[in-house]
Amino acid sequence: MPVTLKAPTTTVGAPHKSNPQVIETVARVLADIRDNGDAAVRRYSEQFDEWTPSSFRLSDADVAKIVSDLPVTVIEDLTFVQRQVRNFAQAQRDSMLDIEIETLPGVKLGHRHVPVSASGAYVPGGRYPLTASAHMTVVTAKVAGVERVAATTPPNQGSAPAISVAAMHLAGADEIYVLGGVQAIGALALGTETIAPVNLLTGPGNAYVAEAKRQLFGEVGIDLFAGPTEVLIIADESADPFVVAADLLSQAEHGPDSPVVLITTSERVGRETIAEVARQLQNLPTNDIAAVSWDNHGEVHVVDSLEDAFGLADRYASEHVQILTEEPRRALAEMRNYGALFLGEKTCVSFGDKAIGTNHVLPTLGAANYTGGLWVGKFLKTVTYQEIEDAASSAELGRICGRASRLENFEGHARSADVRAAKFGGDELPWTGHRFVVDAPAQI
Repeated sequence: MPVTLKAPTTTVGAPHKSNPQVIETVARVLADIRDNGDAAVRRYSEQFDEWTPSSFRLSDADVAKIVSDLPVTVIEDLTFVQRQVRNFAQAQRDSMLDIEIETLPGVKLGHRHVPVSASGAYVPGGRYPLTASAHMTVVTAKVAGVERVAATTPPNQGSAPAISVAAMHLAGADEIYVLGGVQAIGALALGTETIAPVNLLTGPGNAYVAEAKRQLFGEVGIDLFAGPTEVLIIADESADPFVVAADLLSQAEHGPDSPVVLITTSERVGRETIAEVARQLQNLPTNDIAAVSWDNHGEVHVVDSLEDAFGLADRYASEHVQILTEEPRRALAEMRNYGALFLGEKTCVSFGDKAIGTNHVLPTLGAANYTGGLWVGKFLKTVTYQEIEDAASSAELGRICGRASRLENFEGHARSADVRAAKFGGDELPWTGHRFVVDAPAQI
């Protein structure tokens, strides 16, 4: 049985249990945008962000000026990180092959991976301008072959946030908007007089953005139902409590409701990590957020074995799972429920968030039990096709399909199949006087 050294004091809610006020506000804004288009978008942008430019879309000249004013090192760093994301996304895309097989003589079945026509990328701003979200949502979409990527980010104190704009531009966004919140999500999903609708919405955001995506799901696709950022660390006796504490706090600063969990086989590591977290919080600039997250949602559990640790971690199905053990790759074989694994002390979740190249838009709130995160395949539709070139195969399938359809009382289906058996196999059509002329009955 695990021993709990620190338990959470409050519970993080599920995404479908949104605040009723958030649900109502989002529904009202989306309905207004649906009915009134640009006028509604402009009204809400002024109300929520005090932002009413002549055009929410930046011109090519606007983008060029913003990018040219940034330090060279910023551009180099953004380019480096996007290269890592692009390389991994391309490797994923290359692994997704179109197929075609022949299941019977002349019967060909296949599938193709076809990109959506247009995707929308939401890049959060405010206190944390998440430029990395541009890498994950725009670069990956372009690698998938999405023809039109419309990216948007909220204004920052009455102006376009330069670093976010640069990130979206370098990532390959075809359209860049300075527009935030529900009004941005609604405009991209529903379309307005000046903004064409997209097929898929991607990117994180606050509770209102998340609720807007939830309400629009079905009319458009979405990447994930987003919840607070999560981290879970599995540590054995070899783990360094200083490192464990730093890694827990790196995710605790995302928000006051971010769960941060340590599961360890060493009581010493657990207790020393708790003490080290307290020390590191003292000079952490984001202490006001991270301390609340740790106090309310921090957990430390001591278990008897790594098998127990992996089992308990799988029940959490956390977004980020970090393995700080002597043999970190054991987790690859023994775990199955996680958004992403980070193996060994030389790796950290922050690398995944900002630099290493895997996609950081990941499942939260237990969704890792049934899905992975955003990847190049999310922007692709795997569509099938069928072709029968052989008359005998068409006739025999017609006979089988006719019998199978009548078992289900689908006479229309059966007759469509009967036609093939008759036209290509010489069978009778007892439900009609129509006859086909065939050279000879075909058999398989």
